[in-house]
Amino acid sequence: MRKVSDWIVDQIVHFDFARDVVKSGLAHFGFYDRRGRYFAVAHTNHFVGLVGEDDRLEWTVAAKPVLAGVPNIPAPIEFPMYVDALSDDALVVSNFKTAELYRVDPFTMTARPLVDGHALGLVDMGNCVVDDEGCIWVNEVTGCRLWRFDSTGRPTEVLGDGTPGFQSDTVPFGESRFSWIYDIRRAPDNTIYVLDSHNFALRVVDVARRCVHTIAGDGQPGYEGDGGDARQARFGGDPHAKFDGPISLSVDDERNVYIGDRFNHVVRMIDSTTGVISTIAGSQAADDERANDPNERNPLLLHLPKISSMDYHENRLFVPTNLTADSGDLVVLRRLPDGAAGAV
Repeated sequence: MRKVSDWIVDQIVHFDFARDVVKSGLAHFGFYDRRGRYFAVAHTNHFVGLVGEDDRLEWTVAAKPVLAGVPNIPAPIEFPMYVDALSDDALVVSNFKTAELYRVDPFTMTARPLVDGHALGLVDMGNCVVDDEGCIWVNEVTGCRLWRFDSTGRPTEVLGDGTPGFQSDTVPFGESRFSWIYDIRRAPDNTIYVLDSHNFALRVVDVARRCVHTIAGDGQPGYEGDGGDARQARFGGDPHAKFDGPISLSVDDERNVYIGDRFNHVVRMIDSTTGVISTIAGSQAADDERANDPNERNPLLLHLPKISSMDYHENRLFVPTNLTADSGDLVVLRRLPDGAAGAV
């Protein structure tokens, strides 16, 4: 079982959003695909870029060129959320505001629309993850639905009917209901993890059995459950926030799950073997507007306000936070090898 002491702070990078795109080799919001390529995703600046060496982008995808001297693949993307690789190594990029999915071919430097979500009735579009069959899963955030498209963009499955709902037990696809899905991830066993945020819960889509079950959260907000069964845990909420509940999720190679518990200012981990939940970083007492000490190595002393868009890659968990509208920290947590002494 993984413990808090298995983690240390590997790196803390402070970003000034007006000037920093890539800093110390990292993007504030960055994602690795299954080939190990690392992409910067600039939600509010409306572009995606492949991160190269020396803090440079090798290319961008945007409506018009973003940076001088950096080749751009033209595509009218707007508020991009996520990028993943298709089986032929082309990419898919999801766009929240336009509810569009774009196919990007970095070899021919071209992009084309793959899914027009608004034409299908999607309210918006969250993340896009590609399963082992080459199909693309997309979460409709406020529309409370989960969609599956084939590689050509044809819808093949819709979970939820748009009406918010919650089931703590296992239900078949046709009966599943969600409430504001903020994040999804594909696990190594090809299951899809769904952050059912307004239900303060984590759900799992079992593609092979065609059912949905809940592995964390009891449907109510709070900060409870550490050291016990994650199904009895509670995650932070703020009824006055537009986006209430946890909004960030990641899964590692062992199917351990990491949840950015936004309003409790902590990162929680669910052990895949035991189902036990624990806090591995952050503190409820964190100062929402205080930047982290770049020399801090104890995860439990971190300030983690407004956690979003986490990613996991090769024993490192990337945790972006926003301090103000103009700045934020990226905290990189590193998982120590078995038997190594940690910081706590």
